[in-house]
Amino acid sequence: MTAPVIEISDASKTYDAGLPALDRVSLTVQAGEALAVLGPSGSGKSTLLNMITGLDKPTSGQVTVNGIRVDRLSEAGSAKYRRERIGMVFQFFNLLDDLTVIDNVLLPAQLAGMPTARARARAAELLSYLRIDRHSRAYPGRLSGGERQRVAVARALMNRPPLLLADEPTGALDTASGEEVRRLLAELNQDGQTIVLVTHDITLAEACATRTIELTDGRIVRDTAAVAG
Repeated sequence: MTAPVIEISDASKTYDAGLPALDRVSLTVQAGEALAVLGPSGSGKSTLLNMITGLDKPTSGQVTVNGIRVDRLSEAGSAKYRRERIGMVFQFFNLLDDLTVIDNVLLPAQLAGMPTARARARAAELLSYLRIDRHSRAYPGRLSGGERQRVAVARALMNRPPLLLADEPTGALDTASGEEVRRLLAELNQDGQTIVLVTHDITLAEACATRTIELTDGRIVRDTAAVAG
């Protein structure tokens, strides 16, 4: 059996000697899974996500992603790891409004030093795959919320990351755009992309997650596989 994409072992995080934001969490995510992380505000969802991205380190325990001990990385090592191994999709898109769609998508490749011709070919492939190629020369402000989130997904997938993280990806969208993004994430997972999404949107979890965990007070209180069919 291949190694898991994410392996978190007995990880805790405490800030300023208060109650733990995460309390001895152990979690394994296999390649091809789509994991939804649910829980109320303050349950530890953001802390878990930040530990997976290397933005935060556990007070104790281990975090391994794609064979890399993320909890041991230096600041520079963490930045390189995020560029090469993680794709991030955010609630408010985080697109640069003064760049065109294709230039937004190209940014991760430029930061990673990908040759220009290969980067442009990859960007064109993604824009076509995500059905937004007709908007390649448009600016984000001219697009709908759903279209902007597709651009954000294309940018996140630019460097072929083993793991796509989505933080409340439907939180800023209207109903129709939210449904569009739910379908998109489900399609990406069906095509083999490993996804971890943090959300309050139960409909999103039901639509595209193969597995759901629920956090309460920094602990996993429920871990449920989706029912096939």
